Amino acid sequence: MIQIEMLEKYDAVRRLYKKSEIIFEKDNFATHYYQIISGTVKMNNFNDEGREFVQGFFYEKQCFGEPPLFLERTYPANAEAVEDSELICVSKANFLKLIAENPAVSIIMIENLARRLHYKSVMAAEISTQDAEHRLLQLFDYSIAYFNFKKEQEGFHIDLTRQKMGDLTGLRVETVIRAIKTLEKKGELKIVNRKVYR
Repeated sequence: MIQIEMLEKYDAVRRLYKKSEIIFEKDNFATHYYQIISGTVKMNNFNDEGREFVQGFFYEKQCFGEPPLFLERTYPANAEAVEDSELICVSKANFLKLIAENPAVSIIMIENLARRLHYKSVMAAEISTQDAEHRLLQLFDYSIAYFNFKKEQEGFHIDLTRQKMGDLTGLRVETVIRAIKTLEKKGELKIVNRKVYR
C-alpha cells in the first residue's frame, strides 16, 4: 500500500488497538484513512438477530474503510481489531490532499478498490447460488492472489482459520470442516498438519 514515510509527511499518527477493540462503528462518518502496520482487522455488521456477518479481514500493509472518505457517507460496517494491532492513521483532509498531490498513489487506491469490488461481486454470486465446496474453492483461489499467500512444497498455504473461512463464505464452521474433508478426498486440496493447501 502507501509507503509509511509518505503517510508521515501528511501528519500520520500511529495507534495501538487491543484485541476486540472497536476502531470505528457502522453509521459513523469517516474521519481517517487507516493502514495496518501489524495485526489483523475485520469489518463486520450484525443482523437483527445479532448474527455477525464479516465483510472482510485485513492484514499487514493493507488499508480498510476508505471508500466513505470519497463519498461523504457513513461506514457501512464496524472495524474491529482481531488481535493486538498497530495502525497508521491520516486525517481525511490530509489523506485527500495526499491523493491529490500524488497521482501514483491515486492509481494504487483505484486498483485496491477495484480488487475489493471484484472480490465482493464474485463472492456475492457464490454465496447466493453455490454449494459449500464451490464457495470455499472460490474463496481459496481469490485469497491466494488477494492475500499473497505463499507457495510451499505442498502448494499454496491457505492461511485462514476454519472460523474465518466460514465468516467469509456465510457457512457454519461445521460445514466448512466437512467440505474441506470432501475436497481433500476429491484431490482439490491437501491437509498437512491441520493446514489447508491448494
